Amino acid sequence: MKKYCKLYIKFLQQYIKTLIEYRADFILGLIGFLFVQSIGVIFIGLIFNNIPSLKGWSFYEILFIYGFAQIPRGIDHVFTDQLWIFSWQTIVEGKFDKYLVRPLNPLFQVIVEKFQPDGFGEIIIGSILLIFSWVKLGVEVTIIKMISLVIIIIFASFIYTAIKLAVASIAFWVKFAQSYLFMVYQLSTFVKYPITIYPGWIRGVLTFIIPFAFTGYFPSAYLLGKGSFVLGVVMTCFIGVVSLLVAYRIWLLGISYNTITFTCGFRKFLEWSKNNRSKCIKKSYAYNF
Repeated sequence: MKKYCKLYIKFLQQYIKTLIEYRADFILGLIGFLFVQSIGVIFIGLIFNNIPSLKGWSFYEILFIYGFAQIPRGIDHVFTDQLWIFSWQTIVEGKFDKYLVRPLNPLFQVIVEKFQPDGFGEIIIGSILLIFSWVKLGVEVTIIKMISLVIIIIFASFIYTAIKLAVASIAFWVKFAQSYLFMVYQLSTFVKYPITIYPGWIRGVLTFIIPFAFTGYFPSAYLLGKGSFVLGVVMTCFIGVVSLLVAYRIWLLGISYNTITFTCGFRKFLEWSKNNRSKCIKKSYAYNF
């Protein structure tokens, strides 16, 4: 673990040097993400220009949920965005084998290959909205809530990463997994708002099948005093750990499948080469004769 931490820091330092060299790309990307996230806030404002509340949720309460949901999503975006590229390019173009021959964990190598600073736009907007709405709502600030806030942001990030990893691992079996990843990831937009406004089947999917509800709604409801500590903190941590373990298991199964397929293909190639080699020798001998 210590070795991987040192390597991770080394990779991060090298990427920061790249950002400094091409700082215009970083600034433009950050501005772009800030602009996109601002549109979402404007949309919420337009809705509440016509209605006082939405299913018992006020403007600032929904703004709180929206802001909170952006933070773990942004953290995941910064550190694991390379999984998007893996889902449609790495396996198809035969680039995965290079990770298998190196004396490092293949998943570690995939993740550290690229950092995505655009995600800081989500983190910045989310933090501003969270603090602003927290002040406007007059929510009591306690040590327990502050500690809980940090913990659930970390584990909510794990949930995002786990879902991304699990779906991206489909690339071991299908040609392009990016379309599946994009489709699943779009469900995360639902948890920027209270899931109580959706039909029961959508709430079920977001809670029990693809647990994005624990990356936004349930933690926010607890912090606002409208939800339980068990659902908001305990279950978020539990699902964060379990989902990561399940996702990593799917990843390992994908590597096993990829290795077996490669081995079988290589054996067939050797058999084909052996058979054709003998035929070629016979033809060459007959021709020379």
